[in-house]
Amino acid sequence: MSGTADWPEAGFPGIRINPDTLRPQIINEDAVREALAASTDPADPIFVLLVEGHASDAAELLAEARFKDPESFRLRLFEAEVLSVSHRMDRAIELFRQLVAEVHGTPREAPALQYLGRTQYAAGQTSAAVESFSKALDLRVAQSADAAQIYSSTVALQRARDVLDLAC
Repeated sequence: MSGTADWPEAGFPGIRINPDTLRPQIINEDAVREALAASTDPADPIFVLLVEGHASDAAELLAEARFKDPESFRLRLFEAEVLSVSHRMDRAIELFRQLVAEVHGTPREAPALQYLGRTQYAAGQTSAAVESFSKALDLRVAQSADAAQIYSSTVALQRARDVLDLAC
């Protein structure tokens, strides 16, 4: 896809965050397939299935992976993301809030807030999304996070603020 070079990275080859929807989107199918073929991380195919919108298939793989690694933070995020992709936003937001509370004060708080904000944004809870993205950005800057993560939070916060401004 042309015009996606400035889209924030999604943490997987061939996938970037659409700055309008704030959802991950495949921009290079070949890169995704090559990365999946080379990956040994059980969370990677779950992530790709979620990006493709295949919540039930992702849920099946997630159940197996969580059985083997019940404490995996990434898999716990994906559990709530399955709900979000399934349009069960209230339950997804509830789970993300629980995760944020559990990881408060740790380096995992920023990604949990980013996922929470993204789900709030998708659910039309734009004010709450602005708050979550703002906290995620502040934490990422304070933690000297990777520039791609800071950029992702900045883009998400600006998009949510723009939508909020248009609504007023």
